[in-house]
Amino acid sequence: MSERIVIFSGGNLGEWAFEYARSGDILVGVDRGAWFLVGHGRAPALAIGDFDSVSPDELRQIENASGQFITCDPVFKDLTDTEMAFEWALRRRPEEIVMLGVLGTRWDHSLANVHLLRKAADAGISSFIADEHNRIAMVSGPGIHRVTRSRFAQVSLLPLSLEVRGITLRGFQYPLERAALALGQSLGISNVLVSESGSVEVAEGLLLVIESID
Repeated sequence: MSERIVIFSGGNLGEWAFEYARSGDILVGVDRGAWFLVGHGRAPALAIGDFDSVSPDELRQIENASGQFITCDPVFKDLTDTEMAFEWALRRRPEEIVMLGVLGTRWDHSLANVHLLRKAADAGISSFIADEHNRIAMVSGPGIHRVTRSRFAQVSLLPLSLEVRGITLRGFQYPLERAALALGQSLGISNVLVSESGSVEVAEGLLLVIESID
């Protein structure tokens, strides 16, 4: 059976995050995200990071509760804690990788984590990021992304590559047919589903699909 891996990182997290964890999912805790899992009675299959944001007592509890525990030096490392967890997940070739707690006050980390969606697409693995107000996925052309009506009322499209060509929308208030978007354009901001589901098709390029709620 195909695996589904849910990564809990150390950014914005809350009870909402458990809505994205299904029975049988592999839970990965990254730094403070590992303590979030353990503190809520969940045992991570993997706890990974430099753990510079937890206390010594919390660190002991994380290590005892986790199936696998990997720590590293907080300075001498080439990858962020979240990317280390993401690379571990990619090596397992799961059906899907979900990233939670990867958005927060550090916009450099948040943007780097959004770029991880490119790595998943290159590997042919479905992936998305979610927090309390947003759900972010990426379409790599040629490809199709399905969107279903949910509490996220707004759907925005932003190029991640210099240009995205052949954008076709079905089921949206503002349709597009084989359109192009260039990096820096805001034409794709704040669309709305008018059907129970819709589709975003891309012929060429990398397109972020951001579902949001105020």
